[in-house]
Amino acid sequence: MGPQQTKCFDYAVIGGGIVGLAVAWTLQQRKPGLSVLVVEKEQDWARHQTGRNSGVIHSGIYYKPGSLKARMCREGNRRMLEFCRTYSIPHEVCGKVIVATEEAELPRLQALYERGVGNGLPVRKLRLEEVKEIEPNVRCQAGLHVPSTGIVDYAAVCRKLAKLIESQGGDLRLGVRLTGVRVAGGITVLETSAGDFETRCLLNCAGLHSDRVAKLAGATPDARIVPFRGEYYEVKPERRSLVRNLIYPVPNPEFPFLGVHFTRMIDGSIHAGPNAVLSLKREGYHRTAFNLRDFAETMFFPGFWRLAAKHAKDGLEEMHRSFSKAAFVRSLQRLIPEITADDLVPGSAGVRAQALQRDGGLVDDFLIIKDEHAVHVCNAPSPAATASLEIGRAVVAQVPQS
Repeated sequence: MGPQQTKCFDYAVIGGGIVGLAVAWTLQQRKPGLSVLVVEKEQDWARHQTGRNSGVIHSGIYYKPGSLKARMCREGNRRMLEFCRTYSIPHEVCGKVIVATEEAELPRLQALYERGVGNGLPVRKLRLEEVKEIEPNVRCQAGLHVPSTGIVDYAAVCRKLAKLIESQGGDLRLGVRLTGVRVAGGITVLETSAGDFETRCLLNCAGLHSDRVAKLAGATPDARIVPFRGEYYEVKPERRSLVRNLIYPVPNPEFPFLGVHFTRMIDGSIHAGPNAVLSLKREGYHRTAFNLRDFAETMFFPGFWRLAAKHAKDGLEEMHRSFSKAAFVRSLQRLIPEITADDLVPGSAGVRAQALQRDGGLVDDFLIIKDEHAVHVCNAPSPAATASLEIGRAVVAQVPQS
């Protein structure tokens, strides 16, 4: 007998977070009978951004009408809820309030209301007394109610997606690290820690490492991933009554993050945060986490320094909150004055993969790049989990026909 021939997969997905698994599952729905491989370097699914986020099923109120984020988030919200109902994944449509804590924020609250209306959302303006009917412990001038916001455990969604993919013949490989990519004769060869895999089309959903995977595959994305760590506190069980559901401040439209807020998780716990500080490691979930390559790539990237100069004041405040629990608590007290340092214990942290351009501009929308043999999801920060099934559709619509 001659040597065994290597199987060539029709599609190979890199990344076992919710976007990668949603892409693989969507492929199976749209293109039945074709072979799908999913490669994930960790020993389980959803170990990074997906499993460390706030668990919110976002409504889409924050995003510019007509943008990919706005369209995909709204439809993604509907489809994620439908998926959870279909497969009995615990979830809840609890709604949230967004509040202006001082008079100067009222114009931004009005602008956010108009954006919500522009996105076709059933957003409602609230007077102070109406806010208190929903969240009695909030201090504010006025607020908005966004009833379509929900909560879920996205890691549970990933586990269900993985089971569905496997049940439909998908080949799932955990603990396999991609080390190289080469193209020969129209076939893409994935060099991995478990040997070589061949595919007709590479689908890059590598999150924090998506820019590196794109470069391995010969793409030249204009943006680079810069990691930002978000740190949380958890409200002690005996003080969870301070928060009923989700409480957010009015975001600063000039700053790319939403500000610290309160989130009820699907298990009943209350998380407070996150702040947003530069991480010195792409998977750096602790203040002391450091990786020389990750650090050097950020420090030698001119876009980072341009961003830092533009947001120096906000960046210093975020760093202060990272090292000072008192400062973190003061930010939370703008929303709920009764909260104290004694009510909080340190929680988990996550790292956001934010694509940044050389001119210092943040890639504000989802970024999907197609070339002859691959499709790269190069920017998919929040609300990517909410929109994951829609991102899956968008990626599958761009794959080369087999």
